[in-house]
Amino acid sequence: MSGKERLRKVILEGVKEGRLTIREASARLSISYRQGKRIYTRYLREGDEGLMHRGRGRPSNRAKPAAVQEKAIARYRERYQGFGPTLACEKLAEEGVVLHHETLRRWLIQEQLWAGSSLKVKHRSYRERKARFGELVQLDGSLHRWFGTDHPEACLLNMVDDATGRTLSWMTEHESTEAGMRLLWRWIEHFGVPLALYTDKHTIYLSPREPTLEEALAGEEPLTVFGLACHKLGIRIITAHSPQAKGRVERKHGVFQDRFQKELALREIKTIPAANALLQNGFVENLNRRFAVPPADPADAHRPIAAGENLAGIFCREEKRCVQNDFTLRHNNRWYQITHDNRLLPKPKSRVMVRTLLDGTVQLWFKNQRLNFVPRNEKRQPVAVPKKPRYVYHPPRNHPWHGPANSQIAAQWRREDQEQKGTFLTSPTRGHF
Repeated sequence: MSGKERLRKVILEGVKEGRLTIREASARLSISYRQGKRIYTRYLREGDEGLMHRGRGRPSNRAKPAAVQEKAIARYRERYQGFGPTLACEKLAEEGVVLHHETLRRWLIQEQLWAGSSLKVKHRSYRERKARFGELVQLDGSLHRWFGTDHPEACLLNMVDDATGRTLSWMTEHESTEAGMRLLWRWIEHFGVPLALYTDKHTIYLSPREPTLEEALAGEEPLTVFGLACHKLGIRIITAHSPQAKGRVERKHGVFQDRFQKELALREIKTIPAANALLQNGFVENLNRRFAVPPADPADAHRPIAAGENLAGIFCREEKRCVQNDFTLRHNNRWYQITHDNRLLPKPKSRVMVRTLLDGTVQLWFKNQRLNFVPRNEKRQPVAVPKKPRYVYHPPRNHPWHGPANSQIAAQWRREDQEQKGTFLTSPTRGHF
């Protein structure tokens, strides 16, 4: 019996014992007098069962036909084994079997095809979404076996707007600087330059090295290649101290590991280029239409690309190299010859900026001017001439170098020779050698 039915029994027992009238009991039960008489009569006739709802244990008039249930369960066993009830309902609806996800969930639990997940209570402080689209974008990579257990892991990079939940994704072999730059480049082309990025403390985004002397004097923090590109664009990088702090993108990883992985399996996609083609040709947009929410403030926080702002020159690697006396420089074991037709020619020993674009193109820059150059396969090294062995002169015994340096030393030597009964020229201990 339910709590409502037990309460009715207690009050009707009072009527049966004569402590209450039917009208008083009806008022306490918040029902009409006629309804109270019917319930009391049924209680006297049937006992506790008379208080129970007549529809309990009977099939619903709105229940799906048994044929529909059998068809849905059979199709689930055949094609969608392991799919969650919500995603399986969407796939079944595409085949003409329209169900509510809770209905399918009950059927799957009855057939022991779905156990659900146990919720563990963890206390987290709630953080409000940002008000504007583009005010904060969360960026993270998900390393997973997207193409099945018999294929190597791949990394799916996700950018999720904090205000709307709008997503942009790109798959690569591993989480790298180049992959992050390519994804951010696509986001800027689609929506504009965001105000801030929310990332983890991966060395792609946060440099582990100590600042150089020049950086320390200027009060600057050391930047990674990705961080330098964001600094040029005016994007602030905020690092999270835990995965829960950037929970929006972490939960988006779970959505992709469920829906995207199953979509890859249904389409029999096993390569990264084919997976990226699926992401760009409607899969991500379908997720955005289904799960994105409108921002609290309709104003867009993205800024457009400024005039003359070249993204190819921003998303690149920059390194400085010293110009040799023959106007050559070396970078990545390759030599480059700076030609004489440059309007601004760097002097020898000057430092030139070498930019390597994402497509592999190499550019030389000096004082914000691009330099013309020609690559050289190998720089000819000068032939080393062997040095002659050094000649060491050994003077003879009667050479003046063996004699005394002055008259005082000569007189001292003579006195010592007289004491030793020797002569000056035959003494073996005289001279500088």
